[in-house]
Amino acid sequence: MDKKIEKVLILTVDFLTINFAWFIYFVFRVESRWFDVFSHPEFWIPMAMIYLYWFIVFLFVGMYRTWFASSRFDEISTLFKSSFVAIFIIFFVILFDDYIHKESYANRFLIFLYWFIFITVVSIGRLLVRSIQRNLIIKGFGRKNTLIVGFNSKAHLICDEIILHRALGLDIIGFVAIDKDNIGKEYNGLKVLDYYERIQDVIDRTQAKEVILSSDKRDEDLLIKIITECDSKNVGLKIVPDLYEIISGQARTSQIYGFPLIDIMPQLMPEWESKMKRLTDIFISLILLVITSPVTVIISILIKLDSHGPILYKQKRSGLNGKEFNMVKFRSMRSDAEKLSGPIWSQKNDPRITKIGKFIRKVRIDEIPQMINVLKGEMSLVGPRPERPFFVEKLAEEIPLYKKRLKVRPGVTGWAQVKHKYDESIEDVKTKLRYDLFYIENMSLRMDFKILFRTIFVVLFGKGHFE
Repeated sequence: MDKKIEKVLILTVDFLTINFAWFIYFVFRVESRWFDVFSHPEFWIPMAMIYLYWFIVFLFVGMYRTWFASSRFDEISTLFKSSFVAIFIIFFVILFDDYIHKESYANRFLIFLYWFIFITVVSIGRLLVRSIQRNLIIKGFGRKNTLIVGFNSKAHLICDEIILHRALGLDIIGFVAIDKDNIGKEYNGLKVLDYYERIQDVIDRTQAKEVILSSDKRDEDLLIKIITECDSKNVGLKIVPDLYEIISGQARTSQIYGFPLIDIMPQLMPEWESKMKRLTDIFISLILLVITSPVTVIISILIKLDSHGPILYKQKRSGLNGKEFNMVKFRSMRSDAEKLSGPIWSQKNDPRITKIGKFIRKVRIDEIPQMINVLKGEMSLVGPRPERPFFVEKLAEEIPLYKKRLKVRPGVTGWAQVKHKYDESIEDVKTKLRYDLFYIENMSLRMDFKILFRTIFVVLFGKGHFE
């Protein structure tokens, strides 16, 4: 099913089922006259507020992500757990309101009856939509051509599982050899089509949309090369889990009817969540620019008095898809800091930093002007820190997958900044890359807020690094 059609369908079904659950509860609670009602409550306004509440809850727990061959049980389980917490929030809010207004709250426990009705009705709606999708996939709609890289017992096993379970929506069209001796061999009527070094050509010829990597531990370096080759193609990448060490335990796991696979660089934020992220960026950056305007004036004066040079420092950085932009910061170094050395990383206790620069870096207010970059859409509040083009090219030669960071808009803060220290060596860069890849693979509004809250902690206690 087309992703846009799926989103419209699931949003429509949720709208109908959530409001229908409220209708059933209202009739039972009010119109039946089985329970005491001190005043006849409104119907439409509470229904609209309840729907908005559940819509936000569902957004937050990721229930509007694109569904593809996922477990319907897992989806209902997520619905149950999220609604269980959400209904207790409603219960305690109502209970507190009754306490303030000195009203009886004996019947407020009926909210749990509403929860039962809600779970039942919404689950039926969700299961209906997913069953329709599943049947369409089995009948041939929305299926994906799939390549298996490797020709071994694990590759054969995963091939058998995919062929056996058509509801996965995957059609195996052949294998890609890691060992040249396997070219031309067959398994279950499927041929080894070519060698892994020509995988881009194989993807184009077969119009593959999914690639599953299956090899031995000794082939880890080859797998990195294969992943890099597939990077420019619009394909989903999965790996058999005993080779998961190359991603350092940081990726989403999907199940093929009990057979686990690891998603390598899965789909990023859905479109609706990406737009919400952008709106959040605009809203928060505007507020920060307004409330920090007095600080901006004071810091500007201090920078001018402390050393010769401009107040703001602009530096070329690589942004989304490698597009260069000028990142703006309060100047914290001498204006001739790189005149003799050329581009180099900043260091802890860097002698080029001015007196006022040490202070504004310590309290992180040198980052305030970056809110301008956020407003312009060049940066986001949360994302991998933007690096200078010089270092991007240099690091890409030494570290496979480094340019994956350019797949998302860079951020003022990020998972790597709250988890790791200064970049003082290539090993630090590699460590931060792992954190950046983890963020890219698990992007969500929930994770963004988690990082923002952790950033506040980092700033308060003087840890982390945002250079």
